[in-house]
Formats: sequence, structure tokens, C-alpha cells
Amino acid sequence: MPVNGDRSTILVITLRRLGDVLLTTALVATLRRAYPQARIDVLVFAGTQGMLAGNCDVSNVLTLSLKPGLRELFRTGRTLGQRYDVAISTQSGDRPTGLALAMGRHSIGLVGRKAAGRWWKSRLLSQSVEELASEHRVINLARLSDALGVPRHLTLAAPQGAAPAHLFPDQPYAVLHANPMYAYRRWHRQGWQGLARILSARGLTIVATGGPGADERAYLDSVWNEAGVPIMRLDGRLDFIANAALLAKASIYVGPDTSMSHLAAAAGCPTVALYGPASPHDIGPWPNGADATPWVPSGTIQIHGRVAVVQKPLYCLPCQRTGCDNHYLSRSRCLDELPLSQVIAAIDRVMTAERC
Repeated sequence: MPVNGDRSTILVITLRRLGDVLLTTALVATLRRAYPQARIDVLVFAGTQGMLAGNCDVSNVLTLSLKPGLRELFRTGRTLGQRYDVAISTQSGDRPTGLALAMGRHSIGLVGRKAAGRWWKSRLLSQSVEELASEHRVINLARLSDALGVPRHLTLAAPQGAAPAHLFPDQPYAVLHANPMYAYRRWHRQGWQGLARILSARGLTIVATGGPGADERAYLDSVWNEAGVPIMRLDGRLDFIANAALLAKASIYVGPDTSMSHLAAAAGCPTVALYGPASPHDIGPWPNGADATPWVPSGTIQIHGRVAVVQKPLYCLPCQRTGCDNHYLSRSRCLDELPLSQVIAAIDRVMTAERC
């Protein structure tokens, strides 16, 4: 057996963005339950480690720069070479696979069915696991734990720790996250403003979240300054721990295809995620309590527990492109035409749904 009980050391490699790091926590939780005394470290990109804050399943968090060069990769592999009993690559790319090979005496990794380099990865990894396009990312990650013969635990862990509760409303509130990382994932301003007015009329305080950048703040100013109702602006003021704490107590969260929507679902908040060109089937917000891939690629309103995915199901959806013009600043017709009434219908359904 590659894992030898309490004395084992395990490394999980996930060199992706924030939402991907959060989705990996289900795999880490699975490993922790199988090996409660093992040392389980996680290697991530610098800037994403906040998603693992306060995670009691993680022993140590290691980081690489966002765009590591060959020198940094070689230095990391040499420093940690063969240090772990098991190194697990959660991606099929060359860098995470190479690091798993360098760092683990036993290596396990995902391998794409048609990916370049499949032949050498399958040959050199101690165990290779085929990445299935028919499954959600959480399920594909769970198949890595299957390779070790341990039972799955498909629940995400949101960041934990001390949060500035004095910033949060004392009365029921809705959290609205209007700005994703890329413009092609944006819903229209009129939708956000109408949504704020409706939820405010229902007695909810409107809390706006977002990042600290000047460009993002300017965009959110253009959305919320014209909403016509009071907006509590917390954009740029909260870290991952505080955002998780805010979401855990919210009456409803609405946001686009972004890491904040994944965090809302993980925190147990009634969540409505607005999806455009990307398929929620692959990497939609994971409803804790699900035991299989929860979403189909395209629908109008999909519900699983207290999580909803909302789409305008045009003939081209999901195109998996970066918007209609195929670049990050592009518009997306499917989001431009997504009506407020459809979002409200989804809100009504998840707010009355029971936990899974």
C-alpha cells in the first residue's frame, strides 16, 4: 500500500484558480477521513491559499508563483523530491504531473483521454486516472481517492477563522456579487439593479461584494450607484474567511460563474449562480450533499438542494468560448438576454428548499 497509516505523508497538487482550489477540499477531506493522522500538504499557486484558511484537513500549504519558470519548478521538485509517500496531481497538465512524479515515491494523477503527453504520463505515474468529460470536477477528483481504495467524502470545506462580524448587517440580507473576473461572464446592469430593488422591497438588506481593484470598483460603482436602493458595499474589504462567514449567514446569494459562487455553495448559503458560455456540468457550484454530477450542460433553471444554476438556453449554449467574440472583454448574448424574472424564480425556489 502506498499510504502507511499514521506515518504517511501525502501531497495534493492543485495549480489552478480559486474555485478549483475550493473544489479540491472534498478530495482532501476524503484523504483526511481515511488517514486521520497522516500529514496532508497541499501545493497551490500563490494567492489562492486563502481558500484553505482554517481547513483542519490540511497540515501545510505550499505555494508556487502564478507563472513559475523552469528554475522555480526544478528547485521545488529538487527540494521536495521524493519527500512524500504519495503525491497526487489533480490536473492532467505537464507541470502538476511532473511535480507529482518528482515529489512522491508513489504518484497518482489525472490523465486526459486525448491530451498531449498521455502516453508518458500513463507510463510514468504509479497510478493514472482518466479524466472523464462526462463528470463534474469534484467527481473526477474523487476518482483519485478511488485509486487509493478509500471511501469518497463529497463535501467542500469553506475557509474558517475569525471574521469581522461588525461589518455584517444585523438584519436578514442578500449578498450580490456582480463582477466576475472576466467581462464575458457578466450579467447586465439592469438585471442587478432590478434584483436589488426587488430583494430590498422584500425586506432584505443588499450587500455587494467584489474585489479590491480600481477597475472593479469603478464597474461596481456603475452598477450600484444607479440601483435606487441602499447598498452596503463590502467590495474590497473582506478576505476569504470573512466572505465565507458573510455567506454562511446570508438569506440568499446571487452571482456569476466565479469563485464566489463556489464559496457560497460551500458555505451552505442558498445560492443562485448565473452561467453563460461555460458548462455548469463540468465545474458548476458544488451542492454539499450531492453524490453525483449535479448539472447538465444547458438548462433554464436547475436546482440541487439549495443551489440553483440559471441559464438562457440559446441554441449555442454552452459554447465554452470566452463570449460571443471569443475574448475576455467580450459580451455574451446568453447573459445579456437572461431575464430578471428567471433569476427571481430561481431565488424563490432555493430560498424555500431544504438542505440536502
